[in-house]
Amino acid sequence: MKFSEQWIREWVNPPIDTNQLAEQLTMAGLEVETVEKVSAGFSGVVVAHVESVMPHPNADGLKVCQVRCGGSDTLTVVCGADNVRVGMRVPLARVGAKLPGKKSITAMEIKGVKSDGILCSAVELGLVDGGSGLLELQENYTLGQDVNELFTSDDTVIELSLTPNRGDCLSIAGVAREVSVLNNCSLNVPYIEPVAAINDKDRKVKLDAPQACPHYVGRVIEDVDNTRPLPLWLTERLSRSGLHSINTVVDITNYVMLELGQPLHAFNNDKLKGSIHVRFVRQGEKLVLLDNKEYTLYENTLVIADDKQVLAMAGIMGGLDSAVNQNNRAVFLESAYFNPQNIIGYARRYGLNTDSAQRFERGVDYALQRRAVERATRLILDICGGSAGPVIEASANDQLPAPGPIILHAREIKRILGISIEPAEVTRILKCLGMELEKGGDNWQVRPPSYRFDIAIETDLIEEIARIFGYNAIPVQCLQASLRFHDSHGIQGQLQRVREVLVQHGYQEVITYSFVDKKLQGLITPDVKPLVLTNPISAELSVMRTSLWPGLLQTLQYNLKRQQQRGRLFEIGLIYMLDKNIRQLPMIGGLIYGNIYDKQWDNDDILCDFFDIKGDLEGILSICGCNLQDIEYRSTTHPALHPGQSAEIILADQYIGYTGALHPAIQMNLEIPQQVYMFELQVNGISTKITPKYRKLSKFPTVRRDLAIVVKENIPVADIMRCIRKLSPEVLINLELFDVYQGEGIDLGKKSLALGLTFQKSSSTLIDKEVEAIMGKILNRLRKEFDAILRE
Repeated sequence: MKFSEQWIREWVNPPIDTNQLAEQLTMAGLEVETVEKVSAGFSGVVVAHVESVMPHPNADGLKVCQVRCGGSDTLTVVCGADNVRVGMRVPLARVGAKLPGKKSITAMEIKGVKSDGILCSAVELGLVDGGSGLLELQENYTLGQDVNELFTSDDTVIELSLTPNRGDCLSIAGVAREVSVLNNCSLNVPYIEPVAAINDKDRKVKLDAPQACPHYVGRVIEDVDNTRPLPLWLTERLSRSGLHSINTVVDITNYVMLELGQPLHAFNNDKLKGSIHVRFVRQGEKLVLLDNKEYTLYENTLVIADDKQVLAMAGIMGGLDSAVNQNNRAVFLESAYFNPQNIIGYARRYGLNTDSAQRFERGVDYALQRRAVERATRLILDICGGSAGPVIEASANDQLPAPGPIILHAREIKRILGISIEPAEVTRILKCLGMELEKGGDNWQVRPPSYRFDIAIETDLIEEIARIFGYNAIPVQCLQASLRFHDSHGIQGQLQRVREVLVQHGYQEVITYSFVDKKLQGLITPDVKPLVLTNPISAELSVMRTSLWPGLLQTLQYNLKRQQQRGRLFEIGLIYMLDKNIRQLPMIGGLIYGNIYDKQWDNDDILCDFFDIKGDLEGILSICGCNLQDIEYRSTTHPALHPGQSAEIILADQYIGYTGALHPAIQMNLEIPQQVYMFELQVNGISTKITPKYRKLSKFPTVRRDLAIVVKENIPVADIMRCIRKLSPEVLINLELFDVYQGEGIDLGKKSLALGLTFQKSSSTLIDKEVEAIMGKILNRLRKEFDAILRE
């Protein structure tokens, strides 16, 4: 929200300077982001009167004007503007003047005629970004007066960063109310006199969705001259508030929105057919909006329509076909109250961000609509002329907000704020904020005003008291708290050990949004229906994540775009599953990308692979107390993983997660040049109570035997190793696979596995006869279960 300080001071003018005003607003919760002095950007420009206009003798598109800017002397100025005419008052940049982006103005000869300056447009003065024609000044401006004075260039623009609950301050009226309360000074609210109807033109309004729009006010104004220029003061206020000029009528509706906080819309009355309907969209309806794009309207979108077609997205943007332009002679003004619940999120769903939607989403005063129409009518008649019809008003009073009384207890003020505030001061603050009060003993019964949607409970009132009383006025007290040690064997202690293990493996922890892009989520978990946010931050953050992988992949993309060619990332966080109820599941996710090691002069580049991330997983599972012999990696399919490099992780016959390479199609879609390996584990699946167990070290020698067998290539090595461990659980202290071979000497469709078995007893020395007996049992079992043969 940007506003002109001079505009605010017309409403309320406390005896403080700009810096004090900014400090006050910030400490009251209306954070001031920027404070900038207004500079006109030009000098030497004065008010001039056009005495005569003659065609240029040597150029068809130019005119020779005689202008006077004070005194009896006239100046000759060559001008090419179409709207120059005798009798108008315009800005004249005299010889020696400076315009934005130009050097000093000098006298020059144009096609044989000497020109003693330049007649200026608003663009040449740097007031607007586009447009044509001279800037026409009001007749009551004094000739020779410095145009800088007309622009009140000794002004300051203040920009506020408002929290979503303070929609009431998205207007000059709202900010002025705050300043008035903070300084305990009077508020000069401009009187808005009702405009009497001159003609009988009206339209019927039907509230077909009264729960979404319980109050609608409209008015027809005829014989409007939309070509008339805006007064300079109004143009400047729009500009300093960050709005660009569109046309006179639309600019007036924007001005009223900035002044009072009520968005309005002006329709071309000649394009409307029959009655106005406020309703929900019908299936298949489309609308071309003012941005010249056609939109297929989503279900439950609230629209404004006539008897034939949709005219506008209610509270968001109007349609192009019914828009007001400079040729319109009749307009239909709309001022409505829309239930925020029917506006929130819809603008973002369509990728739109409008000033109107910003206000309606936060809540607009439901008692403001008629006043805003009267204000806009008066400005249109004063600037554009015309005749107004009667005010059309449709209401569903039973659907309007009806805030009940809130009981405020004096003891709660002291308990929450830690200080006692005099009852008279509490009463003053609440009354200044527009509350209706009834005092009873140590309590107050409070009704918030219609423009304060954010006040619903007692704590909200106490927050208001603290804001106005002043946070700095509340004494600082040291907090007292008792500390206790956390159980390092609990889930949080376990997760901390997981973090330490991953960091030791070269990972970096990231924290990403729980909100993710619906399209990316659809690539990762297409079969899982996500929880869609009603009011997303943006279209790219519109659903709750069902996996940690979208956030991790986006983080990897971000780093790759900044020339980081190696990545190890992990996150511990919640995912959200939508069944009958919303479930939150704690997960551990990670990914690896690029070389195993950082660049070294004596090492070649070695890209990470499936077994690197498998090793990292086993480090996590080991620190969590899981027996690695109980871990099984079963080949599976997952929409986010490579069909041939994906595994389901099973612990004690229970699924606990997935690991594998990113699916090539997703990798290509995300423009990641090399393979990414990922994992995701359920925290609840690996959380076990770690009980350290003592094991006596054996003093007897070990015996190693190497075993080479040939099996079918589709038999998992894990199944073979599990079978071996079952046969000799006590004396087999290590089992490792050290070679896999396929090629010459091995039949097609088979593979050779070389296994190293290490045996040891804790109470005596193993003899060869015992080892051979064990090896014989192992070979027999492998032959029976896997059709394995000993490789010769």
